[in-house]
Amino acid sequence: MRKKATIFIAGDSTAAIKVPEKRPETGWGEAFQAYVKENVRLDNRAINGKSTKSFIKEGHLEAIEKSIKPGDHLIIQFGHNDQKLEDPERGTHPYEDYQQNLLKYVQVAQSVNAHPLLLTSVTRRNFVGNKIAENSVGDYPKAMIEFAKQNKVPVLDIHKITREFLNAAGEEKSKDYFLHLPPGQSENYPEGIIDNTHFNEAGAAMTAQLIVAAMQESNLPIKELLNGLDTSDKEKLSGFLHN
Repeated sequence: MRKKATIFIAGDSTAAIKVPEKRPETGWGEAFQAYVKENVRLDNRAINGKSTKSFIKEGHLEAIEKSIKPGDHLIIQFGHNDQKLEDPERGTHPYEDYQQNLLKYVQVAQSVNAHPLLLTSVTRRNFVGNKIAENSVGDYPKAMIEFAKQNKVPVLDIHKITREFLNAAGEEKSKDYFLHLPPGQSENYPEGIIDNTHFNEAGAAMTAQLIVAAMQESNLPIKELLNGLDTSDKEKLSGFLHN
C-alpha cells in the first residue's frame, strides 16, 4: 500500500501555526491545510522569527531530514528574518549565505528523491505612494529566483503575486488582511497593534489561495495533492498569476 505523501513547510512566522496568545495572527500555512487532499499530510514546520540561517542552526532542517521520505514535498519560504543583518544569529546576505543556505534545504529534499519547491517571501504591506515597494523584503525574492534558475529548482514568485493582489486592493483595503487592531478590540493586544508583516485570518486565507492557485497553474507534481479552488475564487485570483 502506497504511503501518504507529506508536504513539509520550512519557513518563518508568515507561514507558522500560531499559539492562542498571538491570535488573530494567522500563518498562511494554517489556511493552506484546507486545500490539501484527504490522503495527503501537511507537516508545517515553519517557526516564528526564523531565517534560513537560524532554522538550520537550531536543528530544524535536520529534523525535517530525519522525517522526509521519497515522493514527499518540501516547501521553502524565508526572507523576512534574513533581512535582519543587525542580528548575527539570523541575518544573511541575499546573494551570498542566503543562497548557500537555500541549497542546503534543496539538497535535503533531493537526497531522498523528495520534491523541493521554493516560494519567494510573501510581501510586506509597505506602500510607497499607491503601490507596495518591490523591495518590501529586500533583494531576497530576486536572489531566490536567481538561485532557482541556476540550480534548476522550481520556484513560484509569491512575493510578486501577493504584492499585486494587495496593490489592487489598495492602501486602505489591504489593511483588512494584516494584523491591524484598534485598542480594546483584542485581549491579546489590549493597546492595539499595527503590523504590516503578519496576516490575520483573512490575510492568511487570501495568501493560501494565491499559493494554491499558483501551484495549480504550474506543471509541478504538488498540484496533484491539492483540492481545487472554487470557480469564483479562481476567477478572482487568476489575474494576479500572469505577467
